[in-house]
Formats: sequence, C-alpha cells, structure tokens
Amino acid sequence: MNIWIALVLVACAAAASAQNCQCGTMKWAACDGTPCVCTLMVGDNVKQPLDCTKLIPKCFLMKAEMYRAKKGLSTRTGGKPVETAFVDNDGIYDPECESDGKFKAKQCNNTEECWCVNSAGVRRTDKGDKNIKCDKLVETHWVRLQLTHKPVTTPLDVANLKAAIGNAIHQRYGNFNKSMVESVEYDPEARMIVVDVKKAIGNRQHDLSNMAYYMEKDVKVLPLFIDQAKFMPQVGSQNVEMENILVYYVDEEAPTFTMKHLTGGIIAVIVVVILAVVAGLLVLFFAKKRQDRKYKQAQTSEMATMS
Repeated sequence: MNIWIALVLVACAAAASAQNCQCGTMKWAACDGTPCVCTLMVGDNVKQPLDCTKLIPKCFLMKAEMYRAKKGLSTRTGGKPVETAFVDNDGIYDPECESDGKFKAKQCNNTEECWCVNSAGVRRTDKGDKNIKCDKLVETHWVRLQLTHKPVTTPLDVANLKAAIGNAIHQRYGNFNKSMVESVEYDPEARMIVVDVKKAIGNRQHDLSNMAYYMEKDVKVLPLFIDQAKFMPQVGSQNVEMENILVYYVDEEAPTFTMKHLTGGIIAVIVVVILAVVAGLLVLFFAKKRQDRKYKQAQTSEMATMS
C-alpha cells in the first residue's frame, strides 16, 4: 500500500512539474525536463534555447514565424515624431540572428538581395547585392507608438493617461522601465494616443524593439504570451482596449534611403509637389514684375504731371 501511495505522489509531483514547465513569454515554445528547459523551432531541426524570464528577442520571433508559416502552422501575423523616423514597410522576413538574439547588421532573406537593418530588424538603407557594406548594427533609441483605442463609455481622463500607459507597459512587458515613456498625446476625436518611448543614446540595457513587437501582436493579432490577455491600460475605472497600432522607429543615426529606390507612385507625388512649388514661385515672380512695372508707369506719369 505504501508503495502505491508513493507512486501516486511521484506521479502527481511529475504532473505538477510538467505544468509549471512552460514559457510565459512565448506560447509556441516547447518546454520539458528538470530543470525546465524551453526551446523554439526556428528552422528545420533547429531549436533555439529561450530565456523565458524576459521577452524573447524579436529576431528569434521573426525566424519562428517564418518557419511556422513555411510549415503551414498558425502565425496570425498580421505622424512621424521626427523627419528621420520610419516604419517597417517590408513586413516579416527570415532574418539572420546573433547568438544572443540581436539582428545581424546585414540581412538578405536567403536571396541575392541584401540591405542593412537597425536593432529592430527594420531596413534602414536601400537594397543592394551581397557586397553591400553594413559596418555596424545601428541602435533604435526612440519608438513612437501611434495607438487607436476602441470606443469607450466615458471620456478618458487625459491627466492620468501617461501614468496609465506607463504602468501598463511596465506590467505587461517584463517590468519595462516606465520612466522611458517620455510623453503621451491624446486626440479624443480620432481616439488616437501617441506614445513616445525613449532611452538615452548609448543605452544598450533596454531593447525598445522587443517591447514594440510584443505590443504590435497584442493589438493587431493575438498575444505571443501564454497569457492571452491584451495590452489594455486602465484609465480611471475603465480598461482601454486598442484596435490599431503603428510603430515609428528613430535610430541613433539617420537612415540612408535614396530617391532611386522609392516606388514610382511616391516619386510621382514628390515631382508633383516640386512642380507645384516651382509654379507657385513663378506666379509670384511674374506678379512682382507686373507690380514693379505698374509702379514705374505710375511714377513716370506723376513726374510728367508735375513738370
């Protein structure tokens, strides 16, 4: 009898251990063993070990999403703060990662076409061939989160909005330093909240891109956490649920895009704007010439009358 009781206790302990062996920050992770070890499939027979005590690096997440999409598994991926800010217009690709999860400075997406990225993995140069030089990984030190929230029952208390956003980021994304939430602006008519999150230039302790990527998934698709709760700041007595997000990236060095790689539509718009400006200047020029001519004629006529 004692043997059976012992076996039952061992089985219960094993079940409890297995239940506790999970990765809270990555729902696709496979976890097993004592001590608990979690890995993420990022390629054929390639398992990436994870540190589940913090957010998983964005580079590993993108590789996992590309792998899952290739295997037919579920992924559910779905105003500039300064002139040098830019958004990720290229979408997801299969990145090359350093061993610690940082993006390699040069990315090629398994093709002959390559480009340079920032620490968020977002392209910051024109695309070129495999000889393109990416001397270093340029750090993103500022992200602007342009959030649109769902309709609310009562108007938001703007005075408490910044604290609410900071607390929500801090609690949701691995005790993220809420003091980096520098400013929050609110447009109630558009239901838009603009959040500027900044770190000091040279700061390598905090990775803004991981937080922004997890938030994008929370808002646009489904959370990457095992806990499927979404990013919902509590403002006063109501939880504010977001329905859309746009992320702008500002790097420690400005990106180096050039005109030749812009799309035809964008170039056409630029040309139209330039032509409009030139036409406006010509109109002003000829108007000034006509005004000067009339002034001279009037002055000549006045002098003739006086004489």
